[in-house]
Amino acid sequence: MLTGVRIIDLTQPLGPETRPWPIGGKPLEATVTATYEPDGAYARRITFDEHIGTHFDAPAHFAPDGDRVEAVAVERLVRPAVVVDVREACAADPDHHVPAASFEAFEAEHGRIQPGTAVLVMTGWDKLRDDPDRYLTNLHFPGLSTDAGRLLVDRKVAGIGIDTLGIDPGCELDCPVHHITLPAGLWHLEGLLKLDELPPTGAWIVAGAARIKDASGAPARVIALVP
Repeated sequence: MLTGVRIIDLTQPLGPETRPWPIGGKPLEATVTATYEPDGAYARRITFDEHIGTHFDAPAHFAPDGDRVEAVAVERLVRPAVVVDVREACAADPDHHVPAASFEAFEAEHGRIQPGTAVLVMTGWDKLRDDPDRYLTNLHFPGLSTDAGRLLVDRKVAGIGIDTLGIDPGCELDCPVHHITLPAGLWHLEGLLKLDELPPTGAWIVAGAARIKDASGAPARVIALVP
């Protein structure tokens, strides 16, 4: 049993009401295939898009030669985490492109972001999940700038997480940051919750993505361990 550690679930519940992303995706569909009466058990058949709710992007999502989900080494899924707080800028501008300067300012206070780190970007957007027009429909949510993506590739981080629907701002339909980070071998976690419960440094995360063969991504159960 872990002692002296808080365990925090950073994951959205995933159900038919979960808004699919990108727009045009299909909601999760669940069909009951067995019930306690008469079958003696409860089971369902579930159909969903790979990139729905809190989910994992494998490098292959945007890189033809990148690892698919099942090939991502498990050691890269259990990583020390830093949390970069950009909530103030995102509250003022829903199209905010988080610049490299925000990560450099974090490093000035907390030290250089180390290779193999999971960098979690806290925009505060998870608080809007119950307001679908602001959370998704109007395609105005913050994300990283291309210079930030290049900085994190340069730092050789393991992956990037964010509490919006995607690493790129919603208005960037060509997903330019995906084209920088995934071909470099980073993974993404998108649709996270509760990053405000983590410290800037010192936590670890477990990116528990379903190990689906040939998948570009998969729903994930993301767990933080906080001393």
